[in-house]
Amino acid sequence: MKAVVYEGARKVTVKEVPDARVEEPTDAVIRLTTTNICGSDLHMYEGRTSVEEGKVLGHENMGVVVATGDAVSEFKEGDRVSVPFNIACGFCKNCLTGWTSFCTRTNPTPGFDGAAYGYANMGPYDGGQAEYLRVPHADFNLLPLPQGTEHENDFTMLSDIFPTGWHGVVLSGLQPGDSVAVYGGGPVGLMAAHAAMLQGASKVFVVDRQADRLQLAKSIDAIAIDYGAGDPVEQILDATGGVGTDRGVEAVGFQAHDHSGDEHPEMVLDNLVKTVRTTGGIGVVGVYVPQDPGQDDPESAGRIGWDYGTFFTKGQSMGTGQAPVKRYNRQLRDLIIAGSDKPGFIVSHELGLDEAPGAYESFDQRRDGWTKVLLHP
Repeated sequence: MKAVVYEGARKVTVKEVPDARVEEPTDAVIRLTTTNICGSDLHMYEGRTSVEEGKVLGHENMGVVVATGDAVSEFKEGDRVSVPFNIACGFCKNCLTGWTSFCTRTNPTPGFDGAAYGYANMGPYDGGQAEYLRVPHADFNLLPLPQGTEHENDFTMLSDIFPTGWHGVVLSGLQPGDSVAVYGGGPVGLMAAHAAMLQGASKVFVVDRQADRLQLAKSIDAIAIDYGAGDPVEQILDATGGVGTDRGVEAVGFQAHDHSGDEHPEMVLDNLVKTVRTTGGIGVVGVYVPQDPGQDDPESAGRIGWDYGTFFTKGQSMGTGQAPVKRYNRQLRDLIIAGSDKPGFIVSHELGLDEAPGAYESFDQRRDGWTKVLLHP
């Protein structure tokens, strides 16, 4: 089958790899209809993770079941499904308590709980930027979708970024009527802003400097804050009478850049501490890594010197970590089916699998208009 393969910093190729197949009785194999390029894929693309060369990438996947193991009872050939990026067993302590993003049984990598498709340190699993994908523990992990092709661009957000944005807002402790500042106007940040509104936020700010992203934020009635035009903290404090927002969401991660393009891994955390009011909450779903090949010590060991003193003094709270997709994806699917939600509003490009290398380059360089890329194998 054809697949997108990582071959070193800023180099991915589409090549023939062994076909995905049923390896365990609990497996299913799906034919991909849509697989997305995620902003977190760019950390690997830029050589900023420990991902091995030869890895098939892609953790935002959906498609149609083409084969199942003998132990799979809930799905059959022809079923249309969404695949959460978390690979979970369904019966460890974390899975049983709803934390499928930290499954203790599916990732053999020392020091890491939680597995995913095609991602650094997240286990040996191939990704879905390919024609076919093996899904372990299929009965537990797959989400059934209505047959056909309706809502394809909306449903494809269910594998990761819509639940991840939702989770970031939940981690912040949002209550109806709260105001929220979302730092990062990429796909996850836009989904977080959208989710905050669905969860009852009274006012949502989105901080970015890319004009196309800020325009999308405005399209959902968020308040766009261009940090290239001035200090975003000051802009939000001015807009809130000096109080700050009740909640904040970090949707950037360790490769945060200032307006001149210089990288500061602590920048967004510091800005959120300043932006969010005393006793407010912060949800962090931007990716941070324990080992960063692109930074000098101490950042290379994940030791980021952020303003913890002010965070403590203000009595703020913080939740972090990858989203347990299964906690949210059924409800979000049903909102889409009911016509109450269309998260596909962020899609900018729909391309064939062979076009993936150029798409990675354009998305990585933040070329205007490249906000969310879908691949249709």
